[in-house]
Amino acid sequence: MYRYDEFDHAFVKARVSEFRDQVERRLSGELTEDQFKPLRLMNGVYLQLHAYMLRIAIPYGTLSSRQMRMLAHIARTYDKGYGHFTTRQNLQFHWPALKDIPQILEDLATVEMHAIQTSGNCIRNVTADHFAGAAADEVADPRPYAEILRQWSSLHPEFSYLPRKFKIAVTGAERDRAAVQVHDIGLHLRKDASGRLGFTVYVGGGLGRTPMIGKKIRDFLPEEDLLSYTTAILRVYNLHGRRDNKYKARIKILVHETGTEELATQVEKEFEALKESELKLPAADIKAIDAYFAPPALPARPEGDAALKAATAANGGFADWLRRNLNTHKNPDYASVTISLKGIGEVPGDASADQMDAVADLAERYGFDEIRVSHEQNLILPHVARADLKAVFDRLVEIGLATSNAGLVTDIIACPGLDYCALANARSIPVAQEISIRFAQQARQEEVGDLKIKISGCINACGHHHVGHIGILGVEKKGAELYQVTLGGSGDENTSIGEIVGRGFGPDEIVDAVETIVETYLAHRQDKNEPFLAAYRRLGSAPFKEALYGREAKAA
Repeated sequence: MYRYDEFDHAFVKARVSEFRDQVERRLSGELTEDQFKPLRLMNGVYLQLHAYMLRIAIPYGTLSSRQMRMLAHIARTYDKGYGHFTTRQNLQFHWPALKDIPQILEDLATVEMHAIQTSGNCIRNVTADHFAGAAADEVADPRPYAEILRQWSSLHPEFSYLPRKFKIAVTGAERDRAAVQVHDIGLHLRKDASGRLGFTVYVGGGLGRTPMIGKKIRDFLPEEDLLSYTTAILRVYNLHGRRDNKYKARIKILVHETGTEELATQVEKEFEALKESELKLPAADIKAIDAYFAPPALPARPEGDAALKAATAANGGFADWLRRNLNTHKNPDYASVTISLKGIGEVPGDASADQMDAVADLAERYGFDEIRVSHEQNLILPHVARADLKAVFDRLVEIGLATSNAGLVTDIIACPGLDYCALANARSIPVAQEISIRFAQQARQEEVGDLKIKISGCINACGHHHVGHIGILGVEKKGAELYQVTLGGSGDENTSIGEIVGRGFGPDEIVDAVETIVETYLAHRQDKNEPFLAAYRRLGSAPFKEALYGREAKAA
């Protein structure tokens, strides 16, 4: 992974010193909250319902054990003993005292981490496939390109005050595990017929108040043109994006109002003026960044199959975990492990300081010192020898992180919702917990199969509800919490926005509604091999509406 050079160390140190002074001025009353707000947002500090929140950048979701231990230290020392991993592959602390935040940032700097550009109208954390560099189906590791974009976009003078926040995602396999089509720019790494690396480019995706799927404006962009083409897109957006209405300020609205063809024409015109400039990436520079992400030397471990066969015969829980929480590695002696942060009845994405320390230990001992954060709010050990999987599982059991539910109905994405967020209309966490408890039995989860439930506490869609197979949106109606359900969404290579099925459900009805949807699917699927999303796309919404609303649905 990328390592700081002398400039990086000096810059982050200076930024911490600057913010320390700003905090002292705020605490003394010299700055009002309105004056302080733009300063704190530039350093990832939000003011939520009950306390300040600090969002820490984890570029393309990659962490070392040392960095994870620092996050554990901060959780234990300055917060309430836990952190919350988010759908942007970042980590949030929800209870730091403002007076402590400069010291937190100083501590983070010692392990080459910061909170810069985790908020504000700028280019946010660049996200990537959480199995990058390990997955057997990968064309190439997308993280070097995410790092190139990170270096280019950090405090970019031209793009520090965009019309609205801007998000970029990169994936490197045919299967999209980074949801690139619901980002402002989505980059799908591919090879052309001659074997050259490049990107399919999508622009104008995004969720929130007006969910839209990104429009493809380039079938193939050579890798050396990555920065010049991205700059062209940002320049067109910066020039023409709306600044008079924040609800219409995202690039997706510009694409919609301008038209894909016209916007692509403007981008190509700007690109022609830039493509032979200093932004063109020399092969040597790409190679130099790529070297930071060289996979670890993986010694042969052929004893894995025999070890797993013996262990699974003796432990059914381990067999369940192997079936659900492994991803196929490029090296047949290894696997990528998903550590579920979705224990039954737990808060999705939360990890305690002790759990973070233990995961750091596991990564150091068994995982070549690498940890990933997925946009699905789980943790990943990308390189684990199959022969070591039982030892990893046993330790995860001890720390309460051995839940065998990756991709199942209890592997729920949820934003913090009204328990924390000043923007939320309804709670997300209790709904996720109750659904998890309702479907707690492993056999029942396996019967249902792959099913993605995603919950947001407001229209901003931090829980990605629009692209959930079952999406749940918390709204407020007459002072009460209400939950709107969408069906048929997906954030993979076949992206779709879920369809609203009807009126909302109260807090005491929503879990029953989810169970009704699941039971309707089980009753109508062609066979046990037809997953929920395929069945919904075949059946349409009618049987689900009828099951949920009965006569209301027929009357409509």
